[in-house]
Amino acid sequence: MSVKITLIFIVLVVSVSCTLDRPKESLRTRKLVDTVGFTQYKWQLDSILNRIDIADFKSIDTAYTAVICPHDDYKYAAGLFNKTLSGIKAKTVILIGVAHRARNFNLENKLIFGSFKDWKSANGFIKVSPLRDKILQKLKNSTFIVHDSMMQLEHSLEAINPFLQKNDPTVEILPLLVPYMTFENMQDFSDEMSKVVFELLEDNNLQLGKDIAIVISNDAIHYGDEDWGSKNMAPFGVDSLGTDKAISLDKEIIDNCLIGEISDHKIKMFNSYTVQENNFKEYKWTWCGRYSVPFGLLFANKLNVLVLGKELKGSLIDYRTTIHNKHIKVEDIGMGVTAKANQHHWVGFTGISFN
Repeated sequence: MSVKITLIFIVLVVSVSCTLDRPKESLRTRKLVDTVGFTQYKWQLDSILNRIDIADFKSIDTAYTAVICPHDDYKYAAGLFNKTLSGIKAKTVILIGVAHRARNFNLENKLIFGSFKDWKSANGFIKVSPLRDKILQKLKNSTFIVHDSMMQLEHSLEAINPFLQKNDPTVEILPLLVPYMTFENMQDFSDEMSKVVFELLEDNNLQLGKDIAIVISNDAIHYGDEDWGSKNMAPFGVDSLGTDKAISLDKEIIDNCLIGEISDHKIKMFNSYTVQENNFKEYKWTWCGRYSVPFGLLFANKLNVLVLGKELKGSLIDYRTTIHNKHIKVEDIGMGVTAKANQHHWVGFTGISFN
């Protein structure tokens, strides 16, 4: 959300600029960015988990190969975080995130990695998998960039980590961000990355889903006519009818592009729904995962074909919005929200599993 991004950027710009001149060793640990919408202490996380609706604790026996997961404030989305990520059982999780501040660093058409050795989490620290460096050794230099400042500023992955650690305290992550990117480059980079990861699976006797899984960070429509950086993002209006139309289009995109057997055609259709045909940097429909979702699905699907010889199938876990689902009380545990939720400013989000 634009408000969240602005708050995070203002708070961190000084500290991040200072770290640019520090020795690389001082950047071993990525710090937390959002301590308002997300937890920074284990006791906060324990409180959140105690307040999540029991329906969001359904036991999942199947190990998901990949999921699309929200990254909105826990007050709004913690239940769907928990429900979606409960099926991620792998020891190593490839996290594919949004690069909200890519414009600040003129980053586009390259996958973004960091050099951090671990990330701070509400549960302490979460280790970055050594497979990251093995992947970078095999990728073409033109495919990626290592950019710690971008990785430090970005909030779309850190909210996922506590739920992964709840499932497995020893879990390791392999984070990457997807900035502005043409669909052609998504195709090329996903081809390359899927082959590299497939080789690592083979060389290390690892199984997809059991040992390595993929989590794609995304929030769906950002809608309304207030607090979107002076933009009116309510093409259908802000009454109940307009809200219903926006939600209907979100669900249409999910049904047409992300559910059932996944294919390049469906993923390209998602790209056509969300990005302007003549300018890949401009929204057509304001999903902040307009790059992370298509790249992540192309990569996951191609990897699944290499491993199992078949396409992934997507299953809807749930679709929710910040104004329609029940909110969790967080104010009494030192947390809050980074953006309001009403007819004039709201966000949709979804959980989808892939196997």
